Order: sequence, then C-alpha cells, then structure tokens
Amino acid sequence: MLQCARIFADFFRGACTDMASTPDTTTHNTLTPMPAPDAVHESTEGIKIKLAPHAHTDIAGIPLTDTLLTTWLVMAIMLVAAFMLGRKLTMVPGRIQTAVESLFTFVLEQMESILESRALARRFFPLILSIFLFISFANIMKFFPGIDGIGLFDEHGVFNPLFRAVNTDLNVALALAIISFVTIEVTGVATIGFFKYAGKFINFSSPLKFIVGLIELVSEISRLISFSFRLFGNIFAGKVLIAVIAYFAPLFLPVPFIAFELFIGIIQGVVFALLTLLFIKLAIMEPH
Repeated sequence: MLQCARIFADFFRGACTDMASTPDTTTHNTLTPMPAPDAVHESTEGIKIKLAPHAHTDIAGIPLTDTLLTTWLVMAIMLVAAFMLGRKLTMVPGRIQTAVESLFTFVLEQMESILESRALARRFFPLILSIFLFISFANIMKFFPGIDGIGLFDEHGVFNPLFRAVNTDLNVALALAIISFVTIEVTGVATIGFFKYAGKFINFSSPLKFIVGLIELVSEISRLISFSFRLFGNIFAGKVLIAVIAYFAPLFLPVPFIAFELFIGIIQGVVFALLTLLFIKLAIMEPH
C-alpha cells in the first residue's frame, strides 16, 4: 500500500511540474498534490486472539491474570450456591433439592459400579464431583454477559478485559491435571502398597515385562499432557471458533455455535472427571 502511494505521488508531482512549465492561455487548473507517503495510514481491525492470559498486576511477584480473577469468581459463586442450598435442606425436598439429590445419587451409583466399592466411591465422590462442577460451570460462565466486556484501558489505550474463560489458560488445565495425577498415584500406592504399585512399571522378571513396564510408565506420565491439552485445546478452539463466526456473521449465526459450545463445555467436565475415576480404578488394581 505504501509503495503504491509513493508511485502515484511521484506521478502526480511530475504531472504538476510539466503543467507549470507549459503556458496555458485558456484556464488555470490547480492540482492538489497527493499526501506524502508518511501520512498514508491503513486502519483495519481484525480478529484479535491472545493465547497467553493478560496480567493486570502482580501481588508479591505473583501475576494477577484475567483467568485467575475468573477462577476466583467461579469458586465464589459455587461456594455461595453450595451455602444457600445447604442451609435450606428439608426432609420433604423441593424441586431444586430433589434435582441435586438425584444428580448426587446417580453419580455415586456410577462411581460405585466402576470402583466396585461403595467405600471408595464415597471417598472420591467429593473430588470427582468437584472437578465436574468446576470445569462445567467455568466453561458455561465464559458466555455470561460482561465476561469479555468489563475491563480497563492501559496507558496505550488498549482495552483489557478483567475476566477471561478459565480453561483457555493452559496453566489452569495443567493445575487440574496435576491434581488428578497426584490423586491417582497416591491412591494406587495407598491401596495396594508401594512395591506392588511400582511393580507395574519396573519389572525385571523378563525382558518383555521390563519393556511393557517402561511403556506403562511413559503412558502414566503422559497423562499430564493428555489431561491438560485435551481440556485446553477444546475450550480455546471453541473460543476462536465463536470469535471468527461473530466477526463474519455477527447477528444470528453465532447462536447455534454458542449452544454447541455450552454442550461441549459440559462434556469436557464429564470427560475429565470420568477419566480421573477410570485411572483411579486402574491404579488400585493388582499387577498381573
């Protein structure tokens, strides 16, 4: 664009010089010269996608990012909802209490069938349900009004939203993956013993079992990557998809895709919680 402006500017300057050197006895035409190339600006706004979270400030060297603020907001809403629901429990449940109790009963029964132990199901019930509720609600909350519209302008005049979808930050997904990973490993050691559990990965009885054990060890460690990148990739891709569709067709086309992303957000919570439960089941199984 700037090169084209220079070419046209040089052309019109030459034309003005030729006309000034040739006498004109009829009329006097005045040509306004083109602006200099340095004055030519191209102002276009496209789709802005930021991979890393924005740090608004830092507290004792710890960055206070937009995803961290959203995480605190999600936790606060869940705590308030749990408090409000817990203080109104009755012997004759209403509709909301009935729905919540039905959900809890269903999840507990499914966990019991997978773990084959009601005691283990009751022990891990708070963790599994908390993972599901946190991920699902955080994914749904990214479509709440004001999540991307409330923010501050920095010294350069750039608008930075205060909040951002939680699971579009790889740090959050990795933190959840670490919680699941540590729970799985500690449960395996505590249930069947350290040496039996380590025997799943380190076995010198035969070359074949040694290779199989190494493969199992690599697979075990790779869960950190699969857990975190599966959640992060699906949610971040959904955010980019909605942004692209809203840019090209902002009126009605984004609506079905937003509904689809709400469904995907809940499914991601189910998948993360279910995989954690299945890996706990594998961890407590005796080595063969």
